[in-house]
Amino acid sequence: MKLLSSHFVNGQAMAGFFPDWVPIPIVIVYLSGLALVSAGVSIIIKVYTKLATRLLALLLLLIVLLIWVPGLGAEGQEGMTTMTMMLKDLGLLGGALYMSGQFSK
Repeated sequence: MKLLSSHFVNGQAMAGFFPDWVPIPIVIVYLSGLALVSAGVSIIIKVYTKLATRLLALLLLLIVLLIWVPGLGAEGQEGMTTMTMMLKDLGLLGGALYMSGQFSK
């Protein structure tokens, strides 16, 4: 069970991270989880890896801009968690961009 993405196991909790203006956040959580799994599979089986890593970088950029940046003003533990998650996703974004340069197609 630990191999499943949190997007599928804790979808309702993750939907709570979205700002109020985002429609149907649970659907977006499931779709982003599917995109993350698809990118991982594409990289593992080496099919469309350049496209997969670039789309993964785009997804991570959107997550940073739409989910984490608006919450940066929070104080205390919530603010620290937001900053930690944002930095984690920025690191993954950098890794995805680096990987996209390593693949020819």
